[in-house]
Amino acid sequence: MRAAPRKKARIPKPQGYHHGDLHRALLMAARDMVEEGGAQAVTLRGAAQKAGVSAAAPYRHFEDRDALLAAVITEGLDELTTATETARVAASDPVSAYLAVGEAYLGFAAMHPSLYRLMFGIECHKPDYPALLEAGQRAFGVVLRAAQDCSAAGLTGTRPPEQVALAGWSMVHGLASLHVDGVLGLLLPMPLPDAAAALFSILTEGVRPR
Repeated sequence: MRAAPRKKARIPKPQGYHHGDLHRALLMAARDMVEEGGAQAVTLRGAAQKAGVSAAAPYRHFEDRDALLAAVITEGLDELTTATETARVAASDPVSAYLAVGEAYLGFAAMHPSLYRLMFGIECHKPDYPALLEAGQRAFGVVLRAAQDCSAAGLTGTRPPEQVALAGWSMVHGLASLHVDGVLGLLLPMPLPDAAAALFSILTEGVRPR
């Protein structure tokens, strides 16, 4: 009596991401790599490995490494915009809102130092990516709205709101960069909250009643 032929074991096919999910999966993988090793650690192959797909799969969504980095930067800028705008609208008066935007900006940089460096670094040629530039405009727009509110309240003298916004952003961005790069502690033994308080005291001088 012959034995019944043995059925071949079915090998399950790897479960890929559903259509529309891979872009997000690659983006999150790239963000993980940024947090783990900085922007220089990001590669399309590495993102593919983290996402569990073939090395060729990312090219359906991102032309090259720069395009992937640009997407990460765009998302980071939009998250920064959300943080600062939330702080601005929650404030009780124009001066408080102006300072709250700065506090939220510093908080974002302190929480996401590697992402922050990428957002304002030179890892990719930003002018090539319109969505990134638009996200940058949205981020600066929060600072500008805060300055415009101060101007409308008669708190900035004859200075245009654009100048007030630029001055405030430059000072806060500078402090954030000094902190995330570890320079602040080397040059001045002052914790970030104390340095921020000193900075905001100076900023307040520029938007106080006259």
